[in-house]
Amino acid sequence: MNNGLRPPQPAPPLLRLYLAPESTVPRRIDGAWWPRTFDLLAELPQLLSGLPCAWGQIVSVLVNGTLWTGAPGRMLVCNQVVRLRRTTTAHAPSTIVLMAPGHGRRDLLVVPPEATERAAESLMSAAGLAPEQGHFAS
Repeated sequence: MNNGLRPPQPAPPLLRLYLAPESTVPRRIDGAWWPRTFDLLAELPQLLSGLPCAWGQIVSVLVNGTLWTGAPGRMLVCNQVVRLRRTTTAHAPSTIVLMAPGHGRRDLLVVPPEATERAAESLMSAAGLAPEQGHFAS
């Protein structure tokens, strides 16, 4: 007999994102993101939905085209069309650039999905980000 109850859906994995504290001093990197894969279609919606409202509505994303898979020219994220662009230049191979009209540009360091927590924290420190140890939840 089926009583109509369904098992609960598993919770989505936590967003592994660290944002540098707001500052009046310009910085090159605004935070770090540690995706679980390099599949942009799978990872980008969670990232964009987890950003602070103060960053504005992201309309354009620039990623390293040699790392990411599944990046069409546009995709629908949170009921909004987001333009996806790829670059193959070596100046920023491990960053993602987010653009929001009226709010400017935000650059996030991308920690490789296969990195250990220790390696992630090391990369962040090298980029001038100093989160507390154990900041990323896995």
